[in-house]
Amino acid sequence: MTARTALITGITGQDGSYLAELLLNKGYTVHGIVRRASTFTTSRIEHLYQDPHDPQARLFLHYGDLTDGSRVTGLLERVQPDEVYHLAAQSHVRVSFDEPLYTADTTGLGTTRLLEAIRTTGLPCRFYQASSSEMFGASPPPQHEGTPFHPRSPYGVAKVYAYWITRNYREAYGLYAVNGILFNHESPRRGPTFVTRKVAMAAARIKAGLQDTLYLGNLDARRDWGYAAEYVEAMWLMLQQKEPVDYVIATGSSYSVRDFVECSFAHVGLDWSEHVRFDERYLRPSEVDDLVGDASKAAHDLGWRPTVRAPELARLMTDAELDVLLRGDGAVAATLPAPAQALTVHGR
Repeated sequence: MTARTALITGITGQDGSYLAELLLNKGYTVHGIVRRASTFTTSRIEHLYQDPHDPQARLFLHYGDLTDGSRVTGLLERVQPDEVYHLAAQSHVRVSFDEPLYTADTTGLGTTRLLEAIRTTGLPCRFYQASSSEMFGASPPPQHEGTPFHPRSPYGVAKVYAYWITRNYREAYGLYAVNGILFNHESPRRGPTFVTRKVAMAAARIKAGLQDTLYLGNLDARRDWGYAAEYVEAMWLMLQQKEPVDYVIATGSSYSVRDFVECSFAHVGLDWSEHVRFDERYLRPSEVDDLVGDASKAAHDLGWRPTVRAPELARLMTDAELDVLLRGDGAVAATLPAPAQALTVHGR
């Protein structure tokens, strides 16, 4: 395969870090867009980093923001990517109720700015849009590519807009642009405010005597949880097809938040009911009751099938948290977020 160049928005997030690993292992040169902050946000990709002065370096970071269309256009012209993976967004569903305008601007309009930059520069690149199962919302499961959207959060609404603007640019301008409708996918690299990571951290900390209580909201919500490291391969596969097609990526299995909690706590020998307490502050104004994906189309066309489901994922994530605590020296493996070092970002 001829060496290719990829641009990833959201490269410092969970999915971005796994995708960067995958693409580097396939021989790509990878460029990532990093939003400027006063603290380091590159911990998930530190193990991939090489000094950009090294002639063998194939990972490069650039400052940019989805709210700045001119900067996005300039980066595309500079990098000249063969593939663009658009993963960046305000991705926390509960936070989207508190910050609906910001969510709409980044998650929705940010996609438009990127697509318009591709169109106006005339780059013959392939574009991946990170769509979400939250777009289905209240639609009954199982949900597939033809299921009507009924989002129940500002995040879900913004993702529906991003989905349709991606399809519109594909149909109106002939761009190779696809939507990957990924159901919930987690890992030890998940942010600590997301429920799966929050549960895994609490189980490990309670076992270690560092914490006694975990506060959660709705324990009855059911989700189709998969492993993020497997899901990024599906992203790549979508951009390798002859024609641009949208796909649902999921495990096809449904587990409640309570199920995930029970698996995590039982794995460390704890009775979850002795430690978990309800807090209404974690409830959403409108809830999504049950998301279960039908990924049979991806299995048929892409040959993609998941191997990790919620019970194994809960154990995997809890073990990762225990590993960090048991080492006790602050060292964190490459699979976990860690205190960041100063990675060189072009434009710093």
